[in-house]
Amino acid sequence: MNSSRRQFLARTAAGAAVIAGGSFSTSTSTASAKPQKQLTALINATVIDVATGSRDRNQTVLLSGDRIIGVGRIPVPRGATVIDATGKYVIPGLADMHVHSLGDERVSPPLYLANGLTMVREMAASNPMLYDWRDRIDTGTLLGPRMIVASQIIDGDPTLWDPNLLHVLVVDDAAAARAAVHQVKAEGADFVKVYSRLNKLAYAAILDEARKVGLTVHGHGPDELTSKEVSNAGQRSIEHIHSLGLSVSTREAEVRRMVRAISVSTGDYNAWFRQLHPIEWIAANTYSPARAADVFGTLRRNRTRVTPTLTMHKVLDQPGYTRLDPALAKYLSADSIGTYDYVMENLYAANRTAEEISHQRQMWAWRQRFVRELFAHDVPILAGTDTGTPYSVPGFALHEELEHLVTAGATPRQALYAATVEPARFLGLTADLGSVEPRKIADLVVLDADPLTDIRNTRKIHSVVTRGRVISPTQRQRMLAEVEAVVREPPAAGAIAAGGCCATARPA
Repeated sequence: MNSSRRQFLARTAAGAAVIAGGSFSTSTSTASAKPQKQLTALINATVIDVATGSRDRNQTVLLSGDRIIGVGRIPVPRGATVIDATGKYVIPGLADMHVHSLGDERVSPPLYLANGLTMVREMAASNPMLYDWRDRIDTGTLLGPRMIVASQIIDGDPTLWDPNLLHVLVVDDAAAARAAVHQVKAEGADFVKVYSRLNKLAYAAILDEARKVGLTVHGHGPDELTSKEVSNAGQRSIEHIHSLGLSVSTREAEVRRMVRAISVSTGDYNAWFRQLHPIEWIAANTYSPARAADVFGTLRRNRTRVTPTLTMHKVLDQPGYTRLDPALAKYLSADSIGTYDYVMENLYAANRTAEEISHQRQMWAWRQRFVRELFAHDVPILAGTDTGTPYSVPGFALHEELEHLVTAGATPRQALYAATVEPARFLGLTADLGSVEPRKIADLVVLDADPLTDIRNTRKIHSVVTRGRVISPTQRQRMLAEVEAVVREPPAAGAIAAGGCCATARPA
């Protein structure tokens, strides 16, 4: 059994017992003691095998406690709770593999679950409260998806982040880098998050020390390194498309020199963003199929995952055309919306020329073609949104990301795979997650329509099962209504401010 799965099982054992007893809470109340395993049978369902794309009709999915104990045309045990799933489609629980949760615990966790997300990967521990959420969810005292939580961001000097907005661990040499790894390990991080401005020596020290203490490394491709260097060093995932696009240019050496020449002062994210634009433009217009085959082949062989975060790129490439979906505004607080407006105006839309605006709109089309090439080369893809970027709404954003992946060229099955099977493989949890099979954890989404026919059908959620607990249609609507009420309240002390990888925070 690998270390990731041992850690996962140890952390979730107590929560599984509580869920089996139905003693979940959406608050901080303590779960009741003595659990009893309740049998639940979903009958007459169509079960989708995301790995193969097959549909098995008229199936019974039998649940006991937090596990699936039977799938097929099997008898329903006496005393089981029966849920008629005629005309419904059952898929594994969904995962958003790049989020930055916002709001208090009554906002993001229920929004994720109501949208069928039974797992999220938090990409920066911007607040230690995230570790508390993770642990309380695992012990069954807070209702939410299982959370895999990053370290604080570890960046180079000068960092792109304003220290008045977000605390970042800034390292400029190997000794500081190794110390940072030990610090985040002690703080409770599930993995190390690396960022764009790390130098080569500090980056190498992070990878080496993380291996020694049993942590994996995920994050941005640092500006000083090629994507092949990042993959060969052992970084497990590369987030976003920025760095990857530079690595597949016929002028890679030149664009790398240009990136190394970028000059920023501490916290001047907009300067980095605007200096990167013309470099990305050159790389996009000098795309090399031969370079792509070489780089993508390295990622595939090393099983380096790519999280494209097209939802984020669409916003940042077109800030003048981005608006909050009016139908979803009710799930965001006025403060969150104000933060998003501030960020769009000051970090992304500010100071841009007409030429930059035109180029960035074209970059959005190029990024979609780029993702199509990633799929064509069998690079392992993780579905992630960078929730926390304007104007993303937790949970809902993943369905937009799945649609973007399909529009880019993935099949609906491939998009679903990136949000179910591949996350389980990435985390070493295929024995527990990623498919609807006996002995797997009962994380399921029951849909009213077939997602293999139309990926937009992932939005048509009938019910959700999280570790064996069934969230019925009525309960889902109640959860959503409760979030609406919460975001209308005055801001509470301790709430986590919006804050994604691409700078979505503002001064108080």
